[in-house]
Amino acid sequence: MERAIPAPTGFRAVPRTGVIYVMTEAARLGYHHGHPDWANLGQGAPETGPLEGSPARLESFQFDDLQHEYAPVDGLPELRDAVAALYNQRYRQGKKSQYTRENVAISAGGRVALTRLVSTLGRVNVGHFLPDYTAYEELLGSFNTFVPIPVLLDPDRQYSFSSSQLRDEVLGRGLSAAILSNPCNPTGKLLYGPALESWVQVARELDCALILDEFYSHYTYIGGQLTTSAAAHVDDVDRDPVVILDGLTKNWRYPGWRLAWTVGPRAVIEAAASAGSFLDGGCPHPIQRAAMPLLSREVADAEARAVQRAFRAKRQRMLEGLEELGIQVNLPPQGGFYCWGNLSRLPAPLNTGMGLFRAALNEQVIVVPGEFFDVNPARRRPDRPGRFLQYARFSFGPNLESVERGLAGLGRLIKR
Repeated sequence: MERAIPAPTGFRAVPRTGVIYVMTEAARLGYHHGHPDWANLGQGAPETGPLEGSPARLESFQFDDLQHEYAPVDGLPELRDAVAALYNQRYRQGKKSQYTRENVAISAGGRVALTRLVSTLGRVNVGHFLPDYTAYEELLGSFNTFVPIPVLLDPDRQYSFSSSQLRDEVLGRGLSAAILSNPCNPTGKLLYGPALESWVQVARELDCALILDEFYSHYTYIGGQLTTSAAAHVDDVDRDPVVILDGLTKNWRYPGWRLAWTVGPRAVIEAAASAGSFLDGGCPHPIQRAAMPLLSREVADAEARAVQRAFRAKRQRMLEGLEELGIQVNLPPQGGFYCWGNLSRLPAPLNTGMGLFRAALNEQVIVVPGEFFDVNPARRRPDRPGRFLQYARFSFGPNLESVERGLAGLGRLIKR
């Protein structure tokens, strides 16, 4: 095996986050996107082709000489207007306080939006939940201007966390901000309705910023509403400490466009835009212009309905298939497109996430070990056995054919 060449003095080793790690390992064995023999159940993106009832997919666009120029760091004013209008139409009809372009910043993808945001946090305690999105680990440990505080969610309680518990964490641990994905990646837990409203109320009363990654908000299977957002429960868009991140990646199924937005109080947006001026320089001008038609409510709602119809069927197939394999899903996903599988019933070494991942590669199936979601910024917690070693994340983001191929490959592996 070829030995790794050490980095020059002054550079630290930066680990790959969960999905990037498993894709890299799979690529060593011949995997590439679209390979007909592989099933990527580790996929962190949805299928991008046409769905029944979905708006026509954008396949080309034109741009003029002006769009060869830089766009504003905070985004094109027209696109910011369109994002604000969509949130007002969906969630704020009849409310006195409305979002405007000053409440919106555009960025080149969700990770950039998150990086901008956390770079503006002061020397405070920031709560994050376990398990949650793998990229939070490096993100929350890179700036050293705040202290990440882990908050453990209990699978025996189906990862529920009440507003009274949130209040206790904010007061007891001195949190000034809390960050979470909603719906949660990887568990599929959805915070909605009165429960979400009560979280926003705690944030307002205690002046604790609530940072919500809502990139999966079109993928909801409970609650009776087309989409869910904390924006519906904000009283004053400039005073309530609620910051929302979303984009075209998941909810519109255009991951390759790398276009996202941040919605929140204008003071936060101004700070995030200032951070963008030295972190990334802004989102590509042509992509922003091309995205404009996608932000109409008619198109956005049609996409959400098509997504829920198609992904609900894949969700059911994945749940049935995992149960047949002896993989327990403590909480059937209420949102998103992942099943968080408990592997403890499987024979060793398949009863750990890393063991199943390694063995499944030989069947040309990719899954993501659960330990990657045990977010541990800057490795501040001791290296001891985590609570998610016997879990894995199974994606039903790929098309149904890939899901079936992946389940069949796992079945052959477990049978042997």
